[in-house]
Amino acid sequence: MGQIAFRENEISVWVIGSGKRSGYNRLIRYGKGRRGMYLETSRLILRDYEERDREDYYRLKTDKQTMYYLPDIGFASRQEADEEFRQVLTDAGRADRTFYFLHMELKSTHEQVGSIGYTVKARTPVGKIVHAGYFTYPKFWHNGYVTEAFRRVLEFAFAEDGVYRVTTGCFAENARSEQVMIKCGLIREAEHVDWEWHDGRMKTRLEYRMLRHEWKGQ
Repeated sequence: MGQIAFRENEISVWVIGSGKRSGYNRLIRYGKGRRGMYLETSRLILRDYEERDREDYYRLKTDKQTMYYLPDIGFASRQEADEEFRQVLTDAGRADRTFYFLHMELKSTHEQVGSIGYTVKARTPVGKIVHAGYFTYPKFWHNGYVTEAFRRVLEFAFAEDGVYRVTTGCFAENARSEQVMIKCGLIREAEHVDWEWHDGRMKTRLEYRMLRHEWKGQ
């Protein structure tokens, strides 16, 4: 749970771990006018995008290998990228924000690893329904970073953000992505055979989910 204390020209946020899942416990000081999400794992920082990340955002989402399985959220032009980035910054400042995708960086070097988070699809009496996702540069594959980050995102979603249901998915051939879902305890609930045309052929898509009580049971 976060405790927020306001001072003149400064916001101090205590980020306090909760239980065995937590990997963080530190005081974050934001300068005047700066606010947003900031999560930590043992090796990573997950935070809201800021104006200084504009070029990193564009570079990540135009990297062909990184975005191979996600062509629908890539960019066709710099203008398109700049427009989306403006929307991301604006949404982050809203009380009813819908976009919770975060800049993922290494603690040790602050090098950008990728992006991870979720989008709010609906708000219900029992909680938010969200769709999650993640993508990283190939140089960071096979290091367990996404699993580490996704566990933290799930903790935030269920314990702090009032989320009731998380869904995500991938092409069946994308074994790395599916393994992240399995390691994080998500449950496969659908297999859509020949679901989508991608890279010259029809591909099967797998859908995974986690509900709040399923997360609590881990």
